[in-house]
Amino acid sequence: MLKTRAILRQLRCRAQYYFNATLHLIVFMTINLSDRAKELIAKAKIVSFASWQEKYSQEIINIFQKAEDEKRYLSDGDLARIEEIHPEKYSALAKAKFLRENAKEIVDRARIKVLEKYPNITQAGGDLYPPIRAEACWRDFWQFLRCITYGIAGENTNYLSQEGLDNMELLYQELKIPLAAMVTGLENLKHFSLQEFTDSERAEIAPYFAGIIQEMKQFK
Repeated sequence: MLKTRAILRQLRCRAQYYFNATLHLIVFMTINLSDRAKELIAKAKIVSFASWQEKYSQEIINIFQKAEDEKRYLSDGDLARIEEIHPEKYSALAKAKFLRENAKEIVDRARIKVLEKYPNITQAGGDLYPPIRAEACWRDFWQFLRCITYGIAGENTNYLSQEGLDNMELLYQELKIPLAAMVTGLENLKHFSLQEFTDSERAEIAPYFAGIIQEMKQFK
């Protein structure tokens, strides 16, 4: 327990760097990437609201799309506007807000589980070495949780883009990302997210994690 807390404190000291989503592409571009990897980064957009047209107005979809384009969680203003138009979504929006506010700790805990299962992964010769590779993957956990909260807030499990996922699979192949470690991270994002809710709430939220975990498990 003390060791875990120490790791958490260390990670929090670097949280500003790890969790500033606007740095995502900047960090990637500092690596000597192939032209193919650069192309795939631009295409690996795993979220799509194309199927939401029948359920939501264009205004609501635009709120979600703007957040996605800016690679951020839904803001308080976004949530308030959605609730104003759809007051019946209060509970779902509250769950999405809770996960947003606790995203850093949830990702920290998921990361620790990955490092416990694969203790040498960030060491010289490991799949997430040098450190810039590990940092990019930790940010991906933060981004995955962000995408999941869109589905929760919209009460729609169909928030993933198959084309974007296909391009992410190709990107991970190109960058030689350790898929088993990423699946472990996703499974622990789910675990640590769900443990904050009641049993009935867990049953409601779990499907939003299931889709992306299943997709990742099928990556080659």
